[in-house]
Amino acid sequence: MACNCNPNPEFNELENFINGLEDKKGALIGVLHKAQHIFGYLSDDVIYFISDKLGVPTSKIYGVITFYSYFTVKPRGKYVINVCMGTACFVRGAEAVLREFEKQLNLKAGDTSEDMKFTLSELRCVGACSLAPVVVVNDKVYGKVEKDQVKKIIEECK
Repeated sequence: MACNCNPNPEFNELENFINGLEDKKGALIGVLHKAQHIFGYLSDDVIYFISDKLGVPTSKIYGVITFYSYFTVKPRGKYVINVCMGTACFVRGAEAVLREFEKQLNLKAGDTSEDMKFTLSELRCVGACSLAPVVVVNDKVYGKVEKDQVKKIIEECK
């Protein structure tokens, strides 16, 4: 049981999650997902906390974070716009959709707006090839997106 000694409720939530696991060392990816969900990104403090609680070296944690494109060590915007650039999406116009998001948001893929409202990024495949090209905004999936729909998608975020 967590002592709840940490004044930060997010760390308490993560600690409670970790303490409820049976196999802590085998749960690294799940813990990273939970931590990123709680904090929005994986800061050094979060990584060291996870290392301490799971008994996993920080080098291994950084290795997992850098291997999987889902994880990020940079703060992200309130709305994370992911444009799938997998083969099916790419051949059906995803690049034009991405360029339109870049134009409308005045951002390059991988960047976050100064007001922390938007992060624009590319994904390799979201597994929804029949909906190509696909855009995912936080947890909402948009299928068969054309560049003339980009402005409407952005407006839904405001």
